[in-house]
Amino acid sequence: MSEYEFTCPDCGQQIEVNTPVREATLSHGCPVCGASVSQEHFAEQ
Repeated sequence: MSEYEFTCPDCGQQIEVNTPVREATLSHGCPVCGASVSQEHFAEQ
């Protein structure tokens, strides 16, 4: 399973996530502030 570093475009929060969490974040937004995000906000590690 891949690991990604997510950086929120609104609140700037950085977290490491796995593939299922990445998919949930893309669907539901930043887990901290709820901002909409896109694939460009994830960097594969």
